[in-house]
Amino acid sequence: MQSKVNMRTSRKPVARTRGETSIANVWRKHKEKYLLLLPFSVIFVVFTVIPVITSIVISFTSFNMLELPTFVGFGNYINLIVNDDVFLIAVKNTLFFALITGPISYIMCFVFSWLINELTPKVRAVMTLVFYAPSISGNAYLIWKLIFSSDMYGYSNAWLMKLGFISEPILWFDKKEYVFPILILVQLWLSLGVSFLAFIAGLQNVDRTLYEAGQIDGIRNRWQELWFITLPSMKPQLLFGAVMQITSSLSVSQISIELAGFPSVEYAGHTILTHLHDYGFIRYEMGYASAIATILFFIMVFTNIIVQKALRRVGV
Repeated sequence: MQSKVNMRTSRKPVARTRGETSIANVWRKHKEKYLLLLPFSVIFVVFTVIPVITSIVISFTSFNMLELPTFVGFGNYINLIVNDDVFLIAVKNTLFFALITGPISYIMCFVFSWLINELTPKVRAVMTLVFYAPSISGNAYLIWKLIFSSDMYGYSNAWLMKLGFISEPILWFDKKEYVFPILILVQLWLSLGVSFLAFIAGLQNVDRTLYEAGQIDGIRNRWQELWFITLPSMKPQLLFGAVMQITSSLSVSQISIELAGFPSVEYAGHTILTHLHDYGFIRYEMGYASAIATILFFIMVFTNIIVQKALRRVGV
């Protein structure tokens, strides 16, 4: 009898911890999904996570790509904030640029997508291409160079002289007061990109029965319909669009370099990313450039957190 009890007790399964059981159950139920995510996860870790961590580590060193990095602690950050006056100008320009172009471009993306969504499918496809085309035009800067050319053959100068507003050509990119407004104008023209397409897709996927239910519940106009039905149904697209618009507005550099030159007059078009371009690709001071990139990275993360918290209150 005792031997049978011992055999039964010996066959009793070993108790597993709650964590091990839950992990095993999750893997058993969803292993196909994780296997499908594996290729993207590997690419994301190799080409995004590891470079970001490496850049943060390098930011604490002095590294010129010819010698081994030497640890300098917070020296690069102290020099950026205390001694680098151009960096402070770049931060001011970048934040001011983002505060103007970010919200305006975000609203433009949604408003235009909302209006286009009301059109017939064929007209909607054409209008989507018309609005989206500037963001994928490789030589878009050439158009604005022609418009704001500093001689009398530039379109803006030619028309202003023809209408009698000016008597001689304006040097658009040689005067500080004109550089920043032109860059904002061009950025807004280019801003209807991926966010615009995401909003159109989100509007197309809103359940139409919700509008009928809303009318029964007391919704009487399009604005109430927009706030209580459309926007809450589009929260994933709204969050995605916010991330994309914040990233694009804080990472402006190519527009400034192509139009205003590098460096721009009195650093009027100088941004954090152009400062990074200067130290990373011209001076090859990679430790200093990594410190600039790290600061820009945390500015983007902090801004995204604030915007996402605000968007979660939509429809509340």
